Order: sequence, then structure tokens, then C-alpha cells
Amino acid sequence: MKEGVLAAPRALPPVLRPAAFVLAVIGVLTALVLGLGYAGTSTPTGPDATLVDALAWSGDPWWTIATVIDFVGEPVGAAVTLILFSGLCLYSRRPRTAVTGVVAVLVTVGLTSGLKPLTGRYIHGEFLSYPSGHTGFVAALAFAAALGAFGGLRRGPATALLVVVVFAAGTAMGWAQVTMGAHYPTDTLGGLGVALAVVPAVASLTDRVSARRTP
Repeated sequence: MKEGVLAAPRALPPVLRPAAFVLAVIGVLTALVLGLGYAGTSTPTGPDATLVDALAWSGDPWWTIATVIDFVGEPVGAAVTLILFSGLCLYSRRPRTAVTGVVAVLVTVGLTSGLKPLTGRYIHGEFLSYPSGHTGFVAALAFAAALGAFGGLRRGPATALLVVVVFAAGTAMGWAQVTMGAHYPTDTLGGLGVALAVVPAVASLTDRVSARRTP
């Protein structure tokens, strides 16, 4: 039987499905709790007050590294990253992963942009900051990529690698955003939470649509 364009391998492999949905629940709760807790604020309080100084590594090479990481989430950098990601997925015969990554990124960035005016949290007095779209972007793409890359492993190693990759990507971008003064640390956690919530849902939907389109 000839497979359709969006045929297997799955975007959400069975071995990673439990871990993915646990991360999704954690993501929803994180984004919700932080959003409610910091809504309407405009100064670093609580953990942010301590972490802003601890994470803001000034001077080179840290500023240069942060700028490079930040570029990945900027419009041009994001477009280039998505093209490379999609090309690699298609070359590896993983169209479902490509679709999941692109759609999840668009949904995540859309949600983080839409949530900013709702939470009304400001940084530097005039810029809406919660949740971080840059962090959401890179975490969503890393999540989708990890699902595709580790789905063929045993559950234990696959789950561990998934968690490491997603949180490493989110942490790197989060640090860059704090170092550059674009976000509070909790803003980046909120962006990560949105990505965690979105990717498993998009991957599951991609698999369902693909299964229906497969002859």
C-alpha cells in the first residue's frame, strides 16, 4: 500500500506520548499560574528580583552569545531556522515532524503575542513582556524536533533526551532574553509553558489528519 504525503513516522511517537502530555499539563499550569501571579506588574519581584541580576551576564563574550541566540527568534532568524528545520525533516522523510514544528511554532508565537495584552505585564515601563515569544518559539521547535528524533528509542532514554533537549533550548533562549533585558525570567518560563502545552496537541492532531489522508 502506498503511503500518503503525511504518512508515518508519527509526529507523536507512542513511546513519547505519556511524557509529552505530562509536559503539556505542566506547561498549561506554569503559563496560567505565572500569568495570573504577575499580571499587571511592571517591576521584578520575588524570584525575578534575584534572578535578573544573577542571569544578566554583561560584557563579551556573553553579550555576543546572547545576541546570536536571540537572532534565532527574530523574524529573519526564525524564518531561516524554520526553512532549515523543514528541509532536514523532509530530507529525513519525516513530513509529519515538519508540519508539527511549523504549525506549533506559529500557534505558540500567536498565543504568546495574544496573551501579552491580556496579562498586561510591562518591562522598562512600556514593553509588554509576558510570556516570552522568543522562548516559546525555540522551545516549540526543539520539542517537535525531539519527538521526531527520539521516537525510535526505548521509553526511558527517549523521555530523558526529550526533556533535556526541550529545557536546554528554553533555558538558552530564556537566558539570552534576560541578559539582553528583553524579559523577566518568569516571562521566559511562561513562554516555555505555552510551547509545552501546544506541541503535543499539534503533533497529535497532525497524526490524526495524516491517518485520515493515508489511502
